[in-house]
Amino acid sequence: MKKKYQNGFFLFGLLVLIIMASQLDFRQAWDGIRHAGYWFVGVLVLWAFLYIINTASWYLIINTIGDEHGVCRKCKVGFWWLYKISVSAFALNYATPGGLMGGEPYRIMSLSPKIGGQRASSSVILYVMTHIYSHFWFWFLSVPLYVLTQKMTPLSYILLPLIAGIALLAIWFFLRGYKRGIAMTGMKLLSHFPMVKKWAQPYIENNREKLAEVDQQIAALHNLNPHTFKMAVFLELLCRVASTFEIYFILLVIMPEVTIPQCILIYSFTTLFANMLFFMPLQLGGREGGFLMSTEGLSMTANAGIFVALLVRVRELVWTAIGLLLIKFDKKEK
Repeated sequence: MKKKYQNGFFLFGLLVLIIMASQLDFRQAWDGIRHAGYWFVGVLVLWAFLYIINTASWYLIINTIGDEHGVCRKCKVGFWWLYKISVSAFALNYATPGGLMGGEPYRIMSLSPKIGGQRASSSVILYVMTHIYSHFWFWFLSVPLYVLTQKMTPLSYILLPLIAGIALLAIWFFLRGYKRGIAMTGMKLLSHFPMVKKWAQPYIENNREKLAEVDQQIAALHNLNPHTFKMAVFLELLCRVASTFEIYFILLVIMPEVTIPQCILIYSFTTLFANMLFFMPLQLGGREGGFLMSTEGLSMTANAGIFVALLVRVRELVWTAIGLLLIKFDKKEK
């Protein structure tokens, strides 16, 4: 990637990070970190391993899809270089309103000089689809977990079938996209939006063949390499489940009796609520509200929800800063 683009991504992310950090009560955050002690260090280390799982899923996809001629070749990039790009991409997504609008272009622009623009675009589209697809499976599987471990209420009888129904509908939509490709469908959907249709319609006409080839590569992963597809989804779903240990580590400080199923449900319903407010940078407010709602829904105190939300926010800021710094360490491509 050219240096000017690296600097652009870095400065944009840094500006948003400063704005987001200014909204944090540093005294309250420091008190929370001191109270958590070594458990907060454990949370930071945990995410270093979670990003390894994310990178492994993306690396697997890159090594499976074909190039511009349909030939699958061994990935020309190192795993740890890809890990660095992945961490930076997630940092940009945290700082970008709407998510995916900063990190995914950064992935494509970083990877294109090494494996070609079309293959890079296909791998990123596939990875994002798999990442989101695993979220819907996680939310769907949380419904029977709630039924088996928690006391049902009149509200849960309404919400749980609704969540399960929406998740199953989304899973069906993604499976359809995997089988037929989603690049052309996505561009056609964009062409109906007033803000971007003037750009999207000419783009479809000028790049119809390229979009068709990207869709062929997307479909090939599901149809020709089902084992790789299942492994990539499994890795992403494993990452969702492992992410719940962050909440478990934090709650152990104030609630030694907390259980793993409770933490899974807290994380599930918090991320569901936060993703409903995807347009907020760093999901500001949405994640905190999700923690409060989920902890109270599981008969925990509001203070527990506030404590978890505070330390998770600090962790996000720390890893966002690390990801932005890694952008500056990326070597310039000739």
